[in-house]
This record gives sequence, C-alpha cells and structure tokens, in this order.
Amino acid sequence: MYTYPCNYHRPQKLAEALELISRLPDGKFLAGGQTLIQAMKLRLAAPTDLIDLQAIEELKGIVQDGQGLRIGAMCRHAEVSRSSLVRTHNPALASLASGIGDRQVRHQGTIGGSVANNDPAADYPSAIMALGVTVITNRRSIQADDFFVDMYTTALEEGELILAFSIPDPIRAGYAKFPSPASGFALTGVFVAEFPGYVRVAATGAGSHVFRIPEMEQALTAAFRTASLDPISLNPEAFQLSEDLHASAAYRSRLCTIMAKRAVEYALEHGMQK
Repeated sequence: MYTYPCNYHRPQKLAEALELISRLPDGKFLAGGQTLIQAMKLRLAAPTDLIDLQAIEELKGIVQDGQGLRIGAMCRHAEVSRSSLVRTHNPALASLASGIGDRQVRHQGTIGGSVANNDPAADYPSAIMALGVTVITNRRSIQADDFFVDMYTTALEEGELILAFSIPDPIRAGYAKFPSPASGFALTGVFVAEFPGYVRVAATGAGSHVFRIPEMEQALTAAFRTASLDPISLNPEAFQLSEDLHASAAYRSRLCTIMAKRAVEYALEHGMQK
C-alpha cells in the first residue's frame, strides 16, 4: 500500500501558526477541511504539512464593530447562521449561511476557508462582494473588489492568512440562489445590498468567479424594487457566463435576473431588524 506522509500541526496561537507556515514552504493552512482534505484524497494536493487552525481562539468570534460586524475567519457556517448579531445586523447573511451545503458541512466549514478557496459556485463570495467587505489578513486589509481574482484564485499571497472580515451594515440586503440538487452549490446565486445612495449586486455560480452586475446596481439605486430589473438581461459573452453540463450560459443569464429579483424581494420583506 502506498502511503503519503504529511505532518500535522495544531497550534494554539496565531503567532505559532504564522511561524510554522513561514518555515514550511510546502505547508497548508487547514480551516474546516471541506475542500483541502477532499483534494488530498484525490491527490490533487499533497502538502508536506497541515497547520490546523481550529484551536486558535484569535480567529473566532462575531462582534459588533462600529456600524457593522467583525466575523472571525474560523467562524463556522452554522455559527454565522444562528448568531443573534448577524440575524439582527444582516439577516441576509445569516440566511445565506443557513443554506450552505448540508448540516455536516455547515458545522465544519468556515467562512474564512470558503472565501480563501474562492470556489466559483460558493455562496459567501457573493456576499463579500455585494456588501463591500474588507478582508483582514495578517499583513493588510483587502477590499472585496480587489480580493477575488479568478477561479480558485484570490489576492492572498503565500503565507498570508485571513484573520477576519469587517462587514458594514446595509440598509437592507437579500440573497437568493438556484442550487444544484446534488451538491447545494449555486448554479447561480445573487446577493443584493442597499447602502445610503447606492446598491451593490454580485453573482456567484454564473462564471469563473464572483462578479458585480453594474446594470442591476444602477437600476436598483434609482428604484429599489423588483420591477427595476425587468428590462435587464445579461449578455453571456460580455459577462463570460459559464456553460457546462448543469446549465447553459443563456440559462444562467436568465437565472441572474430571477435570483436578483428574489434577493430584492427578501430584502424588502426582511430589511434591518435592529
């Protein structure tokens, strides 16, 4: 039987984890392990060392931060979904988290791991982008518009670790997705967030990575209602929409408008609860 050696580390402090990654060039941070462990099983990844972040309290917690929230990178999806602070400040984000994967995934996967992985059909990237979140790392603060680069690629550098997310409170927000019946991933998902004087709209699952939809943002800024989206149809080529065995680019284009309308409906119904 073939064996694949891998050293396992479980640091208790953030400084210890950062010291380990600095001297282990082929090491990888392990958050919830929902992607990395599966990739290792398939031999798509073969790190020499795993640095498990689960015991580091500095990476956990959800607190109010000025006019918004600070969510630690190691907060699990289930924690985000049931947090009274998130439900009060940003019910759309809590709703998004409650619809990720299945119960096992929600109790093991983390917001930091999901965002760092940047799966093209993951839910969180659309929220990070639409809410204009600041991604806080051990080296710098990165604005959402600068963070997502391409499929499974972000602005993170080697050895750079997400510590937390600074999330401003929207006036109201909503998220809706058309999930794959097999995986729960979004064939297309749209997050809509209204702020004083402007609206941000981001789609996931429709392309190689999350993207904003300027036409929808302009229409909803003028009038935040579903009817504002009626005349909008995304050009599949202009937005480089994906076409695969699950859905055509044209179908995803249609889904973007439908999901955006449902997200607006959610925002209008729920609004801010604080």
